[in-house]
Amino acid sequence: MGVKIVGVGSYIPQFVRKNSDFLNHHFYTDQGGIFEDEPALILKKFKKITGIKERRYVEDKFTVSDIAVIASKRAIQDAHIDPETLDYIIFAHNFGDVKSDSNQTDIVPSLASRVKHQLQIKNPNCRAYDMIFGCPGWVESCIHAKAFIDSGLAKNCLVIGAETLSRVVDPHDRDSMIYADGAGATVLSATEDTGGIISHATQSHTYKESNYIYFDRSFNPTIEENTKYIKMHGRKIYNFALTHVPQAMKKCLDESGFKIEQLKKIFIHQANEKMDEAIVARFYQLYNYEQPKGIMPMSIKKLGNSSVATIPTLYDLYLQGEFEGNDFKNGDIMMFASVGAGMNINAIIYQY
Repeated sequence: MGVKIVGVGSYIPQFVRKNSDFLNHHFYTDQGGIFEDEPALILKKFKKITGIKERRYVEDKFTVSDIAVIASKRAIQDAHIDPETLDYIIFAHNFGDVKSDSNQTDIVPSLASRVKHQLQIKNPNCRAYDMIFGCPGWVESCIHAKAFIDSGLAKNCLVIGAETLSRVVDPHDRDSMIYADGAGATVLSATEDTGGIISHATQSHTYKESNYIYFDRSFNPTIEENTKYIKMHGRKIYNFALTHVPQAMKKCLDESGFKIEQLKKIFIHQANEKMDEAIVARFYQLYNYEQPKGIMPMSIKKLGNSSVATIPTLYDLYLQGEFEGNDFKNGDIMMFASVGAGMNINAIIYQY
């Protein structure tokens, strides 16, 4: 028996925010001083490092649970299953529902419960819960789903990764330009076929690294309100990721029994283009194997970093042919890998 992704769906917000839209922003350092560089130079450096040209923000009428429902309906339809047959709904997010006219998060009831309600699922044995695990939340939720299915507790699980980071960013922080919104959903099911999730690896580094991504007040010292925004120590995260993520990826691949040359694609969390490229390059260096061209599809240029939503939306877009077509064949091997707040790392080897 295998545990396979049998349905995929996503929601990409319609509102496009280009880099040029930030030209009138006043960016401050973490010490409260205004950057000496002109906004145009800041944007040029930003694009060179992150690869981001534009990002998507959710429409004012939606919250993150709303767009998760849209993605979930598409995944359920793609899976050709009755939603009443879902045994678990696992919703990976980090900041809950934040309305467009509010700066307060709302996570009661859980977002998974809200999705189940909006899907109008009556079955009380469909359990719904949230996963708070930083950007690796969707990958970790898939690992949970596999455990439930392997144990016999479930046959079908809906796994969601969705975020509206545009609602929790400090407009005076350069890093705010990285973040974006989006929703991806997948249905994982028990199948008679072999394949699916073959192996997985997860690590939590908290001894020194737990606060590399955190919440704090605006960098603008003239703002007296006590509202908190998402913040990060970018250089520390970069060094951490390059040190630890390739090792976790290697552990996952080694435990799968497959060889490095069998990897068809790597779907990695769209955190930062240069960082992702460096992670994958170092991963191949661990095997002393030349990195194949096109091994790592990237959506960050147009979609930005939508946290837990980046991998499921990227995977859905790839299957739809947005990256020169989906050329997967039965038996092909791919990897999902992520790193984020916590600091958490995980990876999955998946056989199509």
